[in-house]
Amino acid sequence: MQKQRSATRFQARQLAIIGLLSGISIFLSVTPLGFIPIPPINPTIMHIPVIIGAIIEGPLVGAFVGGIFGVSSMIRAFMTPTPTNFIFWNPIISVGVRIMIGVVSGYVYRMLKNKKSGVAISALLGTLTNTVGVLGLAYLIYLSRYASALGISESAATAALLGIAGTNGIPEAIVSAMIVVPVVAAYHKIKK
Repeated sequence: MQKQRSATRFQARQLAIIGLLSGISIFLSVTPLGFIPIPPINPTIMHIPVIIGAIIEGPLVGAFVGGIFGVSSMIRAFMTPTPTNFIFWNPIISVGVRIMIGVVSGYVYRMLKNKKSGVAISALLGTLTNTVGVLGLAYLIYLSRYASALGISESAATAALLGIAGTNGIPEAIVSAMIVVPVVAAYHKIKK
């Protein structure tokens, strides 16, 4: 009976990890520190706490941290209006995609038994989940509105979304792996 009850609850360590990583994620989303200015691009690192949580504590913890990150990004989209922030008013994009970062990262890490390469691959795929999820859903749901908001044609809007995917998505994935691998290694070293 006790085992069943503990299986449905978070352990104290998991709650602490969720709180810590959610706090970091919220902090990154409400400050300029969530972006790394590498001209001419501006890759984000706001999704990295989600990936770290998924790798060190599993997909459920990653999904939970991702959900908190998503809610904070949706709130930020309402509070700091820009011509294209309406995309993040949609909870499927702002919250759903961010939950999937944790799910994908956590399950990829579990499937790959080689811990060192598994961490890097999980970070890359978690980041690409964010990029493809946000931009893909923006294209599928809001292409006309996105084009109209920017005052461009739908074909130019498509090219812009693909350009963002290439110029920001790939560097974000690389930066993510470069940050997540040593952080997870340090965590495992401390945990021993």
